[in-house]
Amino acid sequence: MKAVRSDDHRSHDPAYEVEFGSQVPVHERPQRVDAIAEVLGREPGIDLVAPTAHGLAPIEAVHDPDLVDFLAHAWRDWVEATGHEVAIAETFTTTSVREGMGPNRVPSGPVGRFSHYVFDTSTPMVEGTYAAARAAVDIALTATDVVLAGEPVAYGLCRPPGHHAPRAAFGGFCYFNNAGVAAQHARGAGATKVTVLDVDYHHGNGTQQLFYDRPDVQYVSLHGDPDHAYPYFAGYADETGTGAGAGTTTNLPLAAGTTDEQYLERLAKALDAVARFGPDLLIVSLGVDTYELDPLGDLALTTEVFAPMGQLVGSLELPTVVLQEGGYHLPSLGANVAGFLRGVT
Repeated sequence: MKAVRSDDHRSHDPAYEVEFGSQVPVHERPQRVDAIAEVLGREPGIDLVAPTAHGLAPIEAVHDPDLVDFLAHAWRDWVEATGHEVAIAETFTTTSVREGMGPNRVPSGPVGRFSHYVFDTSTPMVEGTYAAARAAVDIALTATDVVLAGEPVAYGLCRPPGHHAPRAAFGGFCYFNNAGVAAQHARGAGATKVTVLDVDYHHGNGTQQLFYDRPDVQYVSLHGDPDHAYPYFAGYADETGTGAGAGTTTNLPLAAGTTDEQYLERLAKALDAVARFGPDLLIVSLGVDTYELDPLGDLALTTEVFAPMGQLVGSLELPTVVLQEGGYHLPSLGANVAGFLRGVT
């Protein structure tokens, strides 16, 4: 199996983020890639390869070009305006703020523009953030190209992750939606239908939003119940798509403390929905923050469940691209990812 990775992610290394109003060490840090790559480097049959550059066109096929341009210059403009080396939003735009006064406007100043495009305080920018986000997309696209060329499975060790990034915003540690860009790329390369199966603990609100009205890209997610789990405002079971995309979104919220057995039962239900859709290509947004000791989740999955998870996904016998999303318990990261990859192949 080709596993695509790059050291370019290291340029995104903020000193802190803001969580629940407090300055805390960043959860989404470079050591995550090191922990996974170190284990994969010892796995038989895993071939670690570098990504190829794909340019901006695949990103702008999914994301608003204004967002892309903003991210390219956001940190430099922020530093010139504020003198601070870490960019974190001060305010947030919501529809209720301007209710009855017309739509939200995009401020011209760099501080206001940052607040316009981001939706939380846990997604800071530093000098190398944009370059790292671009590299993560190239990793996703390269892994997709490997599968489109005929390999049954490929893995992209993406960092930063991507599934929280919608068309015209960023947040949730995510700047560009790696899985969404890969899905659109696959469609452009001839795949008739594509499914994104999201098994990260957190709902991929960005991926859902990108394809919510699309009949050709299915989104299926198992995740912590948004009544208590980030991002809170998406991922409810009654969100099933709209317009031409009605029925192509499936959300399966999970209760706190969900066990290995319970998770596999819910995953089987999710895969039934995938089989009914009948995609040509499967993209897995692989988050291992479902692990019992992960600091950002509340499920009770053990390391032993990740291989059976992969086996269930592999039983669909679909060309499969696996892209890394979350997972923040460093000691378990490599074993959990490797378990899933062993299973899916």
